[in-house]
Amino acid sequence: LTVAQFQAVVEQEGALILDTRHQQTFKDGFIPGSIFIGIDGGFAPWAGALIPDLQQAIVFIADEGREEEVVTRLSRVGFDQTLGYLKGGVQAWEAAGQDLDKIKSISVSELEQNMKDQEALNILDVRKPTEFLSQHIEKAQNTPLDYINQNMEVLDPQKSYYIHCKGGYRSMIFSSILKARGFHKLIDIDKGWNAIEKSAIPLTGYVCPSE
Repeated sequence: LTVAQFQAVVEQEGALILDTRHQQTFKDGFIPGSIFIGIDGGFAPWAGALIPDLQQAIVFIADEGREEEVVTRLSRVGFDQTLGYLKGGVQAWEAAGQDLDKIKSISVSELEQNMKDQEALNILDVRKPTEFLSQHIEKAQNTPLDYINQNMEVLDPQKSYYIHCKGGYRSMIFSSILKARGFHKLIDIDKGWNAIEKSAIPLTGYVCPSE
């Protein structure tokens, strides 16, 4: 689809914009309102879990050459209303004079400094409850991606949130959904728990998940 056709499908069909690129590429520039679910992660299971209506019209952004793969993998989990992809991707969108959105990302060392400089930060750990209970940042709030719709009522669009998962994939999905719903004070923690557990950030004691 051209940019004009893409916009028309979104407006006329109420199509969901799905961005399937890598999370690091997504955060630096994406079409406002789009949802990130990267093709190289748990793409089909997360699409099935987070898009409740199998009849939802979908248009998507993909790296060149991977468009057919996206359609095939969506169809395997029951999504047959994939109406097209944006030819030329985000570059074409920007070249047409359209705005892009971004998600701010900081390193774990920056998070550590912010925690020293500010009395309390709103840190959202979007890993599964078992991962969170095993070990987490002290005073972090567990808001698993799996249950994002049930957790919306406890989140405030006026607050700033620092968001992480294990490696960055789930947290970017989470952030993109919040962005699409009017949350704009979001900070992604780069490399997530994989970096946090190696830092000097205060953590809870480790509990073996089997216990």
